[in-house]
Amino acid sequence: MKIKKTCKCAAEKVVTKKETKPVVAKAVAKPVAKSVTFTVHAEKGKEVFVAGEFNKWDPTAKKMAYKAKEGIYAATIKLDPGEYQYKFVIDGTWCADPENANSVQNDQGTFNSVVVVK
Repeated sequence: MKIKKTCKCAAEKVVTKKETKPVVAKAVAKPVAKSVTFTVHAEKGKEVFVAGEFNKWDPTAKKMAYKAKEGIYAATIKLDPGEYQYKFVIDGTWCADPENANSVQNDQGTFNSVVVVK
């Protein structure tokens, strides 16, 4: 009896993707917000706010509290590093910070105080 040789079929070539390590995005350091305290001397009983670039110049967004011991109004705001223009609003009147010499002229011909957060 004659044995018939069978042809070997070419085995299918299995293509596998080269495994790659997952790409891990490096975390970008987010600037750390710092607490900045704004203070202004004004008579007790006044309505005092701080407004600036940090609150879209909203004249009633950040009310300042009266500190009787020091005789000042104060408000603390967390700000990212950068420069911010601001003013105080005392009983509806906009006032530059009299104790801050760092200021810039605004488009209304008056001055805005500037705070630099590092």
